[in-house]
Amino acid sequence: EVEQTAKRTVKVVPRDEQKESYCLGIDEAGRGPVLGPMVYACAYCPLSQRDAIRQRGFQDSKKLTEFQRDQLFTNMLNSPDVGFEAAVLSAEELSNKMLRKAKYNLNAISHDTAIDLIRRTLAKGVPLKEVYIDTVGPPETYQAKLARIFPDQTIVVSKKADDLFPIVSAASIVAKVIRDQVLRNWEFKEPGITASHAFGSGYPADPVTKMWLQRNVDYVFGFPSVMRFSWKTCSNILETDAAPVSW
Repeated sequence: EVEQTAKRTVKVVPRDEQKESYCLGIDEAGRGPVLGPMVYACAYCPLSQRDAIRQRGFQDSKKLTEFQRDQLFTNMLNSPDVGFEAAVLSAEELSNKMLRKAKYNLNAISHDTAIDLIRRTLAKGVPLKEVYIDTVGPPETYQAKLARIFPDQTIVVSKKADDLFPIVSAASIVAKVIRDQVLRNWEFKEPGITASHAFGSGYPADPVTKMWLQRNVDYVFGFPSVMRFSWKTCSNILETDAAPVSW
């Protein structure tokens, strides 16, 4: 059974299927782009399947085509032993947090979101024993922080975790598929906006994204809320191509 809202997508493994300890992986999609959400996801499966799920085709989502990611996501939906949860942090939410007076930087947001995903999984009664996470910041510091919060779980924080651990690869696929869905189905909430959905990858160096930014900056109103106003790319364009503002 899958529950989906604007901020969360959850697929739970039924309790009667949880006959052994589980491992969980966490990864994100959309950390670097100047537009669209950042999506954090966790995926979990029985420890006995920790290595075997690699045979199902799970690998770093960036190495897969969109078609392959969608197929693997559908396979997860239909796999009784794999559960997942994704948290969608909108561009507007990221901007508000990062631009507020008491700064809340992206690393802190990432850590807190990952911690919340682990807590939510434990609250569902999933018997987690091992947790694997793609690092944000120094892995040793992050791992020690998580080990203090979750002393009953074995925590492994690593660079390239989405390559090393198939359950992290599964989480990366969930995150990427859901971010792509959000942008594909994006509805501009600002009245009168007719901007294209040809966002590209969202990364500032992407020529398609660059073109979207050039075509959709308004001299008075700037950008719609799909943009991350806390990104330097956005503020630079507003300074050069939009009306000056005096506070």
